[in-house]
Amino acid sequence: MTTRRPKPEKSQGKPKSRKRSRTSGLPPGTLVYIGPEREGPVHITAMTYDRSGVTEFPVLDPEKVGQIPKDHLITWINVDGLQNIHAVETIGKQLNIHPLVLEDIVDTTQRPKIEVTDDYTFIVFKTLTFDETTSEIVSEHVSLVLGEHCLITFQETAGDPFDLVRNRIRSSVGRLRTSGPDYLAYALIDAVVDDYFSVLEKLAEGIEVLEEDLATRADPQMLREIHKLKVDMIVLRRSVWPLREVLNRLSKGDAPLVQKETIPYLMDVYDHTIHVIETMETYRDIVSGMLDIYLSSISNRLNQIMKVLTIISTIFIPLTFLSGWYGMNFKYMPELSWKWGYPMVIVVALTIVSLLLYLFRRNEWI
Repeated sequence: MTTRRPKPEKSQGKPKSRKRSRTSGLPPGTLVYIGPEREGPVHITAMTYDRSGVTEFPVLDPEKVGQIPKDHLITWINVDGLQNIHAVETIGKQLNIHPLVLEDIVDTTQRPKIEVTDDYTFIVFKTLTFDETTSEIVSEHVSLVLGEHCLITFQETAGDPFDLVRNRIRSSVGRLRTSGPDYLAYALIDAVVDDYFSVLEKLAEGIEVLEEDLATRADPQMLREIHKLKVDMIVLRRSVWPLREVLNRLSKGDAPLVQKETIPYLMDVYDHTIHVIETMETYRDIVSGMLDIYLSSISNRLNQIMKVLTIISTIFIPLTFLSGWYGMNFKYMPELSWKWGYPMVIVVALTIVSLLLYLFRRNEWI
């Protein structure tokens, strides 16, 4: 038996967002963090591996990122935290990342996109998770910089779907330990797209419960839930639709650093993304239809109320006429002194009520 999604709680300590207007008038390539205000240091971890083994270690100083050995098959550098502009700029200088790319890395409002150069391929996308506590979709900004022997990932916060990929590297499951950094980039994107399906499943549960409630009753709380679902669909659409174009370019071989052996895997995750988009559009249509159902339900309820009030008014109109007629108290009204006048008025009133109810029932108005 399904239950309605819990009502989202109001966040008391939600971080304020730094807006894009802060970059107005600044020269291109000026790094300004745009996104929720966060505190804490930047965490940098490195993982180097080949067929023979894996080495993992933290990087405590951004100045030493350029000293990480790259004699292995792959070097994966992960940076958690974008609020420290100095650290991100230092890492970019150490790894020869263009300032315009760094500007997009620290802008969490940047839409998913891809930029291809001879030296590296830059990819931006969004991770999506469903917060069970607030029933909200949480979106995180992720950037990939793919080099010839190195992959650098930048994330807003620590904790991501990439842990599954790390475990596969440690346990030597699949082709990760024997493939290049392009296959690692594919594995990370694939893990994110898999999470999209999990988010869709949670939204489907909420839609199913709301549909069942709409079939029986409609109240203002449902309208708020429908609005919440529409907002969730907008967040999902903004994250998934541009990613389709990114994967389309990668699967067509437009990036020189992507090997031909990796293209079939990118085509597969591209198909998964199309599946997510189709499912998302279906849910979007359902939610829009639910709003129409809600408005129709409210209108029908109002019509039923007006129908009952109209029937009551119709019944009392002749009764009001009788009471008004015999309430005039003229001196020479013969019925006023008649012995059976009062009982007769009652009989006439009951007869009128009975006749009207019979007519309403016969015409199926009640």
